[in-house]
Amino acid sequence: MTAYLPGIVVSPRNRAMVLAAALLCSSAVLSPVPDLAWAGPQIAADEEIIRVVPNFTSTKYGWLAVDDELKPMMSGPRPVRADPAHPYNGNQSGLQPTLRVSDLNSPILTDWSKEIMKPANEETKAGTFPYSFQARCMPGGVPGQLLGIFEPLYFVQTKDMVYLIWQRDHVVRRIYMNRKHTANPKPSWYGESVGHYEGDTLVVDTIGLSSKAPIDNWRTPHSEQLHVIERFQLVDAGEALHAIVTIEDPIALTAPLTVYQRWNKLDGEIVEVACSENNTSHMIGGADDPVPVSDKPDF
Repeated sequence: MTAYLPGIVVSPRNRAMVLAAALLCSSAVLSPVPDLAWAGPQIAADEEIIRVVPNFTSTKYGWLAVDDELKPMMSGPRPVRADPAHPYNGNQSGLQPTLRVSDLNSPILTDWSKEIMKPANEETKAGTFPYSFQARCMPGGVPGQLLGIFEPLYFVQTKDMVYLIWQRDHVVRRIYMNRKHTANPKPSWYGESVGHYEGDTLVVDTIGLSSKAPIDNWRTPHSEQLHVIERFQLVDAGEALHAIVTIEDPIALTAPLTVYQRWNKLDGEIVEVACSENNTSHMIGGADDPVPVSDKPDF
């Protein structure tokens, strides 16, 4: 019988070898070897197999996103960026910050998306601050939640579930491991995510996404046909986390879009951060813009 855990799969006869390998690899991708008691996939008794899988989990550190934009790959379609007539400077650019006006001529956008984005562009040009969903304590959705740069992301990996926990506002996203999608998942902020490991990569497939949250901070919209595949991988000797994300939506996008995000390791245990505390009212652009409150239950 074998044991399966984040970090390693091994037959009991090789426990000593596992411990030695863990000591050698701990600075790269493995945390100290946890309890080998909980059993996973069964392997024939005479097989001697060691399989390293990514271990993103720690109570001592999290992962902090380096940017609030989905970054383009070297080839293929590119995500939406600024209207050339309205250059964008972020808070950390070293220049006078400007507001985001999306390029509605972006080849990735369908006419359906352009019509939805146009009113927000006009409001921004008129001086209204285009707040991000997370800045107003709203869920970021998938893949939008990956752009949360305010607080770190933590992982909890178990045999049947991987939890993505954002420190900010106690956001939890669940990834069901080694199972198929249900037939007709009810659309929700984070949809239905199923995952599996491919070598050193956690692969996550998500459908059933509500169209409430945009794809990115440029307010690129999506329909309920959105399909997202994320591939999480440790890089830089385990000091950083990298995700390649493929986004498909025939209603909103003219072609599948592949982008990436990166997080750096941030030492420190998770703490309580309630987004809505002292955030009931923000005077931005001369208008009172409170945190949204539901007027009826969703179920």
